[in-house]
Formats: sequence, structure tokens, C-alpha cells
Amino acid sequence: EEDEGSEADDGEDDGEDDEEEEDEDEDVDGAMVAPAVLKERIAEVVEVLSDFKTRRELGRARAEYVDQLARDLCDYYGYIRELCDHFLEMFSPGECVEFMEASDQQRPLVIRTNTLKTRRKDLAQALIKRGVHLDPLASWSKVGLKILESQVPVGATPEYLGGQYMIQAASSMCPVLALAPQPKERILDLAAAPGGKTSYVAQLMKNSGTLVANDLKRDRLKSTVANLHRLGVQNTVVCCYNGKEFPRVMSGFDRILLDAPCSGLGVISRDQSVKIQRTVKDIERMSHLQKELLLAAIDSANVASSKTAGVVVYSTCSVSVEENEKVVQYALERRCVKLADAGLEHGRPGFTRLGKLRFHPSVALTRRFYPHVHNMDGFYVAKFVKYGNGAPARSGTGVNEAAAAADAKFEAEEDPKARKRRLKKEAREAAEARTAVKGEVRELASESEEEEEEPSE
Repeated sequence: EEDEGSEADDGEDDGEDDEEEEDEDEDVDGAMVAPAVLKERIAEVVEVLSDFKTRRELGRARAEYVDQLARDLCDYYGYIRELCDHFLEMFSPGECVEFMEASDQQRPLVIRTNTLKTRRKDLAQALIKRGVHLDPLASWSKVGLKILESQVPVGATPEYLGGQYMIQAASSMCPVLALAPQPKERILDLAAAPGGKTSYVAQLMKNSGTLVANDLKRDRLKSTVANLHRLGVQNTVVCCYNGKEFPRVMSGFDRILLDAPCSGLGVISRDQSVKIQRTVKDIERMSHLQKELLLAAIDSANVASSKTAGVVVYSTCSVSVEENEKVVQYALERRCVKLADAGLEHGRPGFTRLGKLRFHPSVALTRRFYPHVHNMDGFYVAKFVKYGNGAPARSGTGVNEAAAAADAKFEAEEDPKARKRRLKKEAREAAEARTAVKGEVRELASESEEEEEEPSE
């Protein structure tokens, strides 16, 4: 590409008759083109590719149009070529342009009501009096508020300092809704910092049970502890361990949340440096780490039964298939887990096929969120249910009698009636988690007294 760029001036000519030929040479050789011209040409190429058979130029292959579009997108939006090609493989040309356009625009500021201290209605009234214009976030959230305009710093109001709300992206609330935590359960947040999802889990647990918040980086745990104190969370233990080794530290959790470290391809609007710093090699390296963390999370969970949920929720703020569907498929092949409905109807289904890639049909139960579709950060959420320990018998790796027996039991339970009961139970649990945030919860002091009385009983 550098060689092509160095030849950009070879077609210069002062004659008016050759102006058109000069422009064509500059376009082909990669010379600088005005943004307005680039934008118009991108639209034209997308239009041609949307109906290629009838709109293409005779003798011009589809690959030429795609190559032209990729070069123009790189110039106009500022991406490196390999990242642009990565998105073009995932999206149609038109949707790729929409994604890049949306990734250059800031997402709405969203706050999450802390129902341990207040109700959304009361919080909204208090902020409106301070000059904050806001709306409810969406029908799927009972605690979210979207800030339209504010005359005061949203992160410095008395309500914020008093722990009545948390500034949290709308997309990052979705993994917690999928987890559907219940009071008095034992729950692990494997990569917890800075504590936004952890505190949301705690409020759905009504400050009861035990919540373990772990993160590898000790410095990031400082903000986690500060947020938990500010929000009045009392049921959480904060620790610092390598997530890949966590099953050796403790296990037996009812539910586990893994919001895994990722490439950040879904939050480019917050960090534009991703456009030029993130490479396909980085994505592959991140995918390897995510696979290790997800297996560790599954190994730390209890097997699902009448006494425990055995749920593991995996999420990333990336739209890359390598970090999402491929990681989920890896876990399905190496652990006794099945995918369950995440209960997030507003998201798009995960890919079951993309190009030459093929995934298990149940991967459609996972959910994708896009900035150009949902006006939220790009996000991915998958919900697993653990039905046995070890590796599944059909994988051919790590086969043992216990895994084979659990696998056979799972297959036996998946008759139509059993499946219907299971789905009904999962839907009921998800509904209970959503309704748990309605109304005012009990005072923290009274909850603490009840917890102290329980051992004596």
C-alpha cells in the first residue's frame, strides 16, 4: 500500500481534457481524497454491492468493489486495513458502514438506580430538581435512567456521592439480568473491577447471601471497594486472584458472572485508539485468555440441581466472533454445559454460521448488542447451565465415567416435557430477578439484624 501511495502523483497533467483521468488515477493509487468525496463514493459502492448483479460495471469483479470500499472506509473512519477487513467479514457492506458511523458517536449517558438506598421514581425527582433532564432507559430495565441533559456534573451530585446511583452503560446491565441473581445465593464475579456489575448483583440479591468479587489487578480493586462502600453493599468479599486459577482457591458457586477482558471492539466510541492499535493478532490472543477464564468459571460453579442454579454468564464488550461465539463453542465442547435463554429479547441472536464457520444451533440463544442497532455499546452475552463436572463424553477429551453419566442424564432430561418445565423455570427466575428491583427494599439495618439472627436459629 505504501508503494501504491508513492505513485499517486504520477498521473498529474495540466490539461483540462485529462482531469477526469487524473482523478481516476489518484483514486486508484490511494491519494488523499476529500472526506465528502469519500463519503459519496462509499455510499455508491454500498449501493452497488446491495444489488451487485444489476448495478455493477461490466467487467468489474465484486472483489474490486469490496477492496475499494475497504480502502475508503479506512481513509474516512481512520481504521487500519486488517481491522476494517475483519468487520467487512462480519457485517454486510451497508451494516459495516452503519457500525463504523455509530462507533464515532457517543452513546447516551446512563445511570443505574441503587435500590438498596432509593427508588427510581424518587431518584428521578431529586435529579430533575437539580436541573437534570432524563428519561427511563427502556422497557427492559426497571432501574436505568437515560440522561438527556444536565446543568450539574452527574458524577458529583449529592445523590451520587450518597450512593443512590451508579454511572453504568446500558449494555453492561444486560449480563446481570441474564445472571438473574437471587437472594441468599453464593455468587462469584470473576473479573469484577470497577464494580458496576458487582453492585448490581448485590442489589438484586437484596444485600443477602455471599458475593465474591475477584479481579487480577489489585490497583483496580481500589475503585471497586470504593464503589461498594458508597453504594452500601454489605454482602461482598473482595479478593485478588488470577481468574484462570480460581477453582483452586474456591468453588461451589450457585451463579458466576464472567465479564471477560476483551479487545474493546464494541466500545470504540469511548476509545478511538482501538481503530489503529488493535490487530487481528491481538483479538486472537485475547480469545485464548477468554477461553481459559471461561473454563475456570465453569469449574468454579456448582452442578445445576433443585438446590442450586449452576449458571455461568459470559460477556464481553467486543463484537468479534473470535471473542464470542468461538469462545462459547470451545466451552460447549470441553465442559458439561448447555446454553440457556438469556432472557434478553431486545438483543440480536448470536451467529450460528458466519462464512465458513459453523457453531452449535443453541448459540442462537446468546445475544449480541450493537451501537448502530440498539444505541448501546457493542456487547455479547451468553448464559450457560452446568449439568455435570469434567468434559462431556462426546468431546473425546478428558472422558470419565462421571462425565459420561451426567451427559446421559442430561440427554434423558431433554424430552419435550422436561424441556418445557426447564424453560418455564428459567423464565420464572428471570422474571423474579427483574421484579426484585421494583419498589423500596427493606432498610439495610433490618436486613443485617435478620442475618445475625439466622445462625442462632
